[in-house]
Amino acid sequence: MTVNSARAISQELFREDLLTPVQRDLLIAAMARKRMEYGVAGIEVFSNKMETLTKALDSDIPSGVLDLPISQLVLQVINGKQEFTSVQEAQTGRLVRAAIPVASGSRRGELEGVVVVETYVPESLLTKMEGIGRQYTAYKQIKAMKNPIKAGAYLFVAVVAVLILFSATWFGFYVARGITVPIQRLAEATEAVAQGDLSVQVDARATDEIGTLIESFNRMTQDLQGSKSKLEEANLTLRNTNVELDRRRAYIETVVDTIAAGLLSIDRSGMITTFNPSAERILGLAADRFKGRLANEAFKEFGLDSFQTAYDRMLADERDDLDLEGQLDIQGKLITIGLKGSRMRDEANKDLGFVLVFEDLTELIKAQKVAAWQEVAKRVAHEIKNPLTPIQLSAQRLRKKFFEKSPDLDRVFDDATNVIINEVGSLKQMLDEFSKFARLPVPQMTRQSLHDVVREVITLYREAQKDIELIVELDEDLPAINFDREQLRRVFVNLFDNAVQAMNQKGRLWVGTKYDTKRRRAVVAVADEGPGITPEDQERLFVPYFTRKKTGTGLGLAIVRRIITDHDGQIQVGNHHPKGAVFTFDLPV
Repeated sequence: MTVNSARAISQELFREDLLTPVQRDLLIAAMARKRMEYGVAGIEVFSNKMETLTKALDSDIPSGVLDLPISQLVLQVINGKQEFTSVQEAQTGRLVRAAIPVASGSRRGELEGVVVVETYVPESLLTKMEGIGRQYTAYKQIKAMKNPIKAGAYLFVAVVAVLILFSATWFGFYVARGITVPIQRLAEATEAVAQGDLSVQVDARATDEIGTLIESFNRMTQDLQGSKSKLEEANLTLRNTNVELDRRRAYIETVVDTIAAGLLSIDRSGMITTFNPSAERILGLAADRFKGRLANEAFKEFGLDSFQTAYDRMLADERDDLDLEGQLDIQGKLITIGLKGSRMRDEANKDLGFVLVFEDLTELIKAQKVAAWQEVAKRVAHEIKNPLTPIQLSAQRLRKKFFEKSPDLDRVFDDATNVIINEVGSLKQMLDEFSKFARLPVPQMTRQSLHDVVREVITLYREAQKDIELIVELDEDLPAINFDREQLRRVFVNLFDNAVQAMNQKGRLWVGTKYDTKRRRAVVAVADEGPGITPEDQERLFVPYFTRKKTGTGLGLAIVRRIITDHDGQIQVGNHHPKGAVFTFDLPV
């Protein structure tokens, strides 16, 4: 192994011409790498003049081993121009050296140098090698006795083999009978199970793995029979459930097809999936022009701006519901649509899309307007008639006293004219309020803080109403919104006035704001602790000229509702706990 390593290194030195002075650094690095690669104790390179060019020695080799004389070995190689090896004894082992000449690349037949590869054999390894040698000698002695021992062993093995063969044959027949009979019965039972008989049971005696297999087979057939019964019951239940689902689906489809309101559903991908006959009737469009199309495309094509607005708001605000009213031009006829959008969710609260339910409110709004103006006309006639009676009586009394030349004519004249002036003033005030309601200006929207208006009105009432305790709770997260400052100020003044009058100028008044992030709405509440509002009055409270006050005109809350509606908001009234009334309105953010 040492000689082969030395030869390989010599060939590489010759091939790479590493013995030249310019390659000295490369030679040193290469020999260190080769020593590690071949795992030898050392590599020494000499020139043809016996000069040491480099040494790569293993630092783990005991000191003094690699210092053994080497010059004689190198000289032999240089003189003889051939390979030489030497074995040198050391105190701790044996050093084997293989010296290989390195041919000159420029001078044919000459040497460029010598490479010596050294292998160190420790004393412990020498001891083992000597032991191996002794064992080898003993092995050769025993090998000479192989044939007699081999013949005796063959005879012994033959006799034992015959005995084992006989015993195995007998035992095999015995065991086979205990195995084949149960297996045969298992095969017959398996065939019966394959034909659908799950009640079959194998009756065979066995205590080994076959017995365990038979028990498992019998338990399996019992489980299969039980599972088959449960499966048949589940199948029957599922069939009944499917029938019930089909019945419910047919019922729901019938309801959707027969309801008077239009219904349009949109799935999660924005595709229109349902468009019922009422929707066709209201919009004057066939269902096949909507189903299976993207909602945005269909709404744009047919000019359904209200539908597009509702859909966009629910998508942008992630709202679960939305109420909207708008006007649509349907075949040259302008109709008012009441639209309600809702988000559809399954039992796992997973979003399934949207459903839009809409109605034609044109005739209903006309009827409501007629009824409202009829009520207004009655109220105006009643309010005008009330002051006319004292005016008429005062004029008749004055005329009578004038013709009678009554001595108290001056006092009667003064009383009568005062009554006429006061009643005419009442008429004028009522007509001014009616004019304000009828000619309410269009809101001038600007983006500003709603809290500034609330604080302004609160400051006014704190100074004017000393017996009123104002409790304020404002949501600081509420952003700026678009509204007409003067009109919203009028809303708060009307609501505060009503609350103060309801409490007879003494009590607590609550005002609060809240930012509904989900619906993106500003919610405002004004509450008092007065007598509250009866349920029947709650429905008529915002109707013009409806009032329970002795001196009220009935237009204050009607104006409030008009302003909130013009701001795209809604207002509601309810009872405040434990007592009093609460007005709540919201505005879009």
